[in-house]
Amino acid sequence: MEFRAATRADVPAVLALLADDDISRARGFGDAPVAEDVDAAIWAAFEEIDADPNNELIVADDGGEIVATCQLTFIPGLSRNGARRMTIEAVRVRADRRGSGLGTDFMKYALTRARERGCRIAQLTTDKRRDDAHRFYERLGFVASHEGMKLAL
Repeated sequence: MEFRAATRADVPAVLALLADDDISRARGFGDAPVAEDVDAAIWAAFEEIDADPNNELIVADDGGEIVATCQLTFIPGLSRNGARRMTIEAVRVRADRRGSGLGTDFMKYALTRARERGCRIAQLTTDKRRDDAHRFYERLGFVASHEGMKLAL
């Protein structure tokens, strides 16, 4: 198993992972577009993430199969005495790989990346309906210390 930065060639597999989720489908994220002429916004987003040194789109590659993904964003801040933090977003492990330990290893890799980048805090949000995810993150030591809010623009 290799944990690495995603390449342009990985985008279709990442999109498939993001789409294979009941909550994502309910939000209208169904069949993942993959061709340049289908949805240029997705390709532009990948290019922006790829070019930004404070963003990493990570994949778990098992012999050429992409079986997990997440996006890491490294944020400098003035609070907490100038602590850098890492936000973990869009975490997905392929359904048939859940419960195998892959998610734990993948998150440990993400936390190692945070430490390597000088972060003192790792943070994430998870949908309130994702009870299994809440238990998973709590087992890793995450604490539900804040109430997250979102506003669609």
